This record gives sequence, structure tokens and C-alpha cells, in this order.
Amino acid sequence: MLPHDVLSQVQAELLDFRGSSMSVMEMSHRGPEFEQILAEAVADLRLLVGIPSNYKILFLQGGGYGQFAGVPLNLLGAGQTADYVVSGGWSQAAAMEARRYGSVHIAATTESTQFTQIPAAQNWAFSPAPAYVYVCSNETVFGNEMHTLPMAQNLPAPLVCDASSHFLSRPIDITQYGVMIAGAQKNVGPAGVTIVIVRDDLLDRAQIACPTVMHYQTMAQHNSMLNTPPCFSIYVVGLVLKHLLTHGGLAAAQIRNVEKSRWLYDALDASSRFSCPVRKQDRSRMNVVFTSGDAVVDAAFLAFAEARGLKQLKGHRSVGGLRASLYNAMPMAGAAALVEAIAEFERII
Repeated sequence: MLPHDVLSQVQAELLDFRGSSMSVMEMSHRGPEFEQILAEAVADLRLLVGIPSNYKILFLQGGGYGQFAGVPLNLLGAGQTADYVVSGGWSQAAAMEARRYGSVHIAATTESTQFTQIPAAQNWAFSPAPAYVYVCSNETVFGNEMHTLPMAQNLPAPLVCDASSHFLSRPIDITQYGVMIAGAQKNVGPAGVTIVIVRDDLLDRAQIACPTVMHYQTMAQHNSMLNTPPCFSIYVVGLVLKHLLTHGGLAAAQIRNVEKSRWLYDALDASSRFSCPVRKQDRSRMNVVFTSGDAVVDAAFLAFAEARGLKQLKGHRSVGGLRASLYNAMPMAGAAALVEAIAEFERII
């Protein structure tokens, strides 16, 4: 979901971007109009997150799966091992992809609990001298979130984080990370652009086989424009960043997200029909998974909700059930409507 005012601005500028007589989709990425769009997006992201000058901001393509390969291709040297904390399907997929390019050690996993909880940090078992430690801090499919992470000084290697599905939903201390990757299509913009924030000292470690368009150092040297970037997606991301800056920044976003998710979780915990399987302290503020335990009842609720304008509540195909995504732009009224629908459904079924 995108902020309504952002969509309205896109609509207003679609045919003529700020008097240029061109749509953003039509202009050259080498022209002054798009260069300004990109420069503002980089500057606004740096300001919003508090990204220091020794980190590069890259706007790349290929999505999360592209970076599942991009991370080891850039950071995993010959004879080294990468440590992965597997807390759900996306970190699991990232570890599988990384094995194509080098040695992978699973430092911790909660697969045995069907990923209903986060691996406790004190139980992470690292390999000797890993190249990096990889986590996915919000698992959309299983609805868990790492609300706290070990500080960098407590880790044996740089921390790499896939923050795609809760990026910009809360304040971030980026200095605790070596690399952060985030697909824009959850909180920040439309699909098509992937944001990579990488510390300078990690830029020059790439394997010789790393494709040029995935090479962090090369893409940084070319300001993310070695090849044609996803211009329109970057433009919308820039508008979302300005929206967040004018609505209280990440601290305010976190307050809103905590309130929305608490409202829904309280309703589920009080429900006689539905429940959330995720351990309370590990529940995601972005992706609330729940189920009645009966596929027929879940399907009936989907139809019931759809008739009330509540869209896309079906759980991921790999786990079934139901899932409500409460990304930044979802208003409190949306969460309230779902809470009311749950209560009404329980009264009539």
C-alpha cells in the first residue's frame, strides 16, 4: 500500500513531470530531471535513516532474490564461510542461494517450530571467522520480526540484513550493519527497485564472477547508473521518502505501526475463532498471520472480508491461513475495519 497523497502526486505528474513535458517513464536517465530525482532520493534516504557518509546507497534491480545472490557474490571470498540465521522462508531461500557461491553455515534456525519464533541470539552458533552473518529481520510468510538484534561488537563478522518487509517502519541504527538490503515494494515504493546500503570497507570484496550490475563497488562508482536504473520506481520511492520526512520520520512511523498491530493482535488474542501462532515477543508489526485452524472457515472469512472491501488477506501459498499486512501506508481505519470484521464474523458463524 502507498500513501494516498503520493499516489495523487504521481497521478498529477504522470503526463508532465514538473513542466518538463515528459512523464518520468519517458525521460532519459542521463537527463537533468532524472538526475535530480535520484539525487533527492539518495539525500532524503540518508537524512531519514541517519546514514553516515561512510555508507553508500545503491538503487539496484533484481529484487530480494537478486540480492540473495548479490550478497555472497560481493562478500564471500574463496575459502570463506558465511553464517546464516534462518528464521523463515526468505532467510532459508537466501542461504540456499548463497550455497551456489561458497560455503554456508546455519548459525541458528527455528524450522523445527515452523518458524513461530525467532532464534534466540544467545544460541547463535557461529563458524570460525565467518565472512558475514546474515539475517532476515522480518519474515512476511511466517509473520515474525526481529525487534532487537545483537550489537555489531558482539558479532564475529559484519551483519548483513534483509530488511525488505519492514524497512522504514521503525528507526534504524545503520552503523550496526555492514549491509542492509530492502526491496522497495513493501513500505517504500512499487516493485522494481532494490535498495542496498553498504559500508565502504565492504565494497571491494567481490568474487571475480560477480556480474557487473550486482557489483557493489562498480555500481557505487557509477551512482547506481552503470545501466538504466528503474527510473519510475525510484521516482515513487523519492516521493514516499518525502512523505515520511513530513510526517514525523521513522519514530512517528513506528508509533503508528505499533498501535495498528497491537490493535489487531489484541483482537486475535481475544478471539474465540482465530489465533496467531507466533510467539508474542516475536510477532511482526508488518505481517499478522492468523488462522481458525480450519481451511473451510478461513476461506469463508476471506469471502466475508472481501465483500467488505478488505483485500488480499489470504496467507502465503506455502502455509495457508490468513495474513494481514499493515505496512506504513495502511491507515488505522484499515486495521479497525479488520478488527470489526473479525468480531462480526464470529457473531454470525
